[in-house]
Amino acid sequence: MTPLILALLAGAAAGVSLGALGAGGSILTVPALVYLLGFTPAAATTASLVVVIVTSVTALVAHARAGAVRWRAGLLFAAAGVLPAAGAGALSSRVPATVLTLLFAALAALAGLHMLGRRAPRENGAVSGARAAGAGAGLGAVTGFLGVGGGFLAVPALVTVLAVPMSAAVGTSLLVVGANALVALAARAYTSVHLDLTLLLPFLAAAVLGAWDGRRLAAKVSAGTLRRVFGAVLLAVAVAMGVSAVL
Repeated sequence: MTPLILALLAGAAAGVSLGALGAGGSILTVPALVYLLGFTPAAATTASLVVVIVTSVTALVAHARAGAVRWRAGLLFAAAGVLPAAGAGALSSRVPATVLTLLFAALAALAGLHMLGRRAPRENGAVSGARAAGAGAGLGAVTGFLGVGGGFLAVPALVTVLAVPMSAAVGTSLLVVGANALVALAARAYTSVHLDLTLLLPFLAAAVLGAWDGRRLAAKVSAGTLRRVFGAVLLAVAVAMGVSAVL
């Protein structure tokens, strides 16, 4: 297969992951853009934010139509991450590409291990405002700095911190992820990073199609199976990126 076809398949997989799990989209997007389409790490993290915004909104519509989004909880969580996402997004452009790659590989490894070992988070009826603000701020900072949505952090945090039922956590996560990515992208607007739209737009289209189908796939395949598959993929991506960064 050509790199472009592989990239389109990766885009579709990223969309499916977001639509079905509310997580994993950008962590698949960044390495695909770098290693298959030739984007620089800085351009890939910025382009990833574009992909996350559009695919998250697409998948959010599907979840909202099914009544599986807690709007108030999602907006509260996202609001706490606005300033950290903006600050980290502005700081990211000053970090060397090798450092960004290694940090991204480490995060991908943690996300992969989390998905492989994760059980359904236990719902917590007592919601702490401080805990909600802290979790939202941390998620916003990760999104702004590395160009990832952080859905693998958002879903369990929404359940355990904001008492969102698991049935609505994925859809609500998409609201948080999309909002944080939008803020982070706005913070990078002044940078001179060039995005090759002739390569990005086909990738984005594949991701959107995958996101739209993600919820239907989630209804047919157990969430545990999907998490294990994407967890294994993320670990492989982490190893590949880490090795390439140090060689």
